[in-house]
Amino acid sequence: MFNNKMMKTLRIYDPALCCPTGLCGVNIDPELMRIAVVIETLKRKGIVIERYNLRDHPQVYVSTKVVNDFLMKEGAEKLPVTTVDGEISVIDAYPSNQQIAEWVGISEDELTIKKQ
Repeated sequence: MFNNKMMKTLRIYDPALCCPTGLCGVNIDPELMRIAVVIETLKRKGIVIERYNLRDHPQVYVSTKVVNDFLMKEGAEKLPVTTVDGEISVIDAYPSNQQIAEWVGISEDELTIKKQ
């Protein structure tokens, strides 16, 4: 069981993607597939990682000071950005499975969807 008081707040700020996950079209980026699977797996475990797409949620990028400041300094080409408890932890890449596992307090093996 997870202790919500200890749970970190994780947010991923994607660049402008064609859809919420970026998993559309003929050339699917394996990193987008990996992060989508990890997020879905965590949702099934009751762990939430919020994910925003610049195309669909521009107001979130403007109203989140740390992300807005980052974009003003570095530009959108440095997305994605991941924040942990409101602090930027990863830039210009998605967090690794190991990082996510450490942040949410589970084993890395638990980050892949298991067939039932």
